[in-house]
Amino acid sequence: MTTQADLPGALAGAASGAALHAAPRAPLDRAWIAAHIPHSGAMCLLDAVESWDDARIVCTATSHRDPRNPLRSRGRLAAVCGVEYAAQAMAVHGALLVPLRVPSNGAGDGATAARPRVGYLASVRNVEARIERLDTLDTALSIEATRESGSGNSILYSFAVRGGERVLLTGRAAVMLDASAAIR
Repeated sequence: MTTQADLPGALAGAASGAALHAAPRAPLDRAWIAAHIPHSGAMCLLDAVESWDDARIVCTATSHRDPRNPLRSRGRLAAVCGVEYAAQAMAVHGALLVPLRVPSNGAGDGATAARPRVGYLASVRNVEARIERLDTLDTALSIEATRESGSGNSILYSFAVRGGERVLLTGRAAVMLDASAAIR
């Protein structure tokens, strides 16, 4: 599992030919997340990436406490909105797994990240909410998404949203990549 402290070292494999991921040199904060997923402003719900590897990501969020959270309805944030938090964690995971391109001639300032593939939630299943609302929690949310399987343009994730040690919401999500290209 890569943590924020390990991120600079994650780029060290470039010269050795090791598999590279688009691991940034700076901590993975909200600004980095907003620059790498399709949501920005108040709709970027995640605050940070705590850890990640090829199969799993753990993010944190405090936006559930914000009265201006765009997912609130009638001043409340339903627990099922945790699915969007998990979907954003999946999008960040996808952005982190984009391979780096290293110029073959060694020219330039090093490796650059390829553009992440666009993904859409195709289905969400087995969602179990163990709480009614997220906005009543004082603690930060921990959002974990684990890649269960995937090939080609589809990926299956399981996810869990926690408040402290308490599991608040779990489920599975199928993500379809490059879906707009398949519709054409």
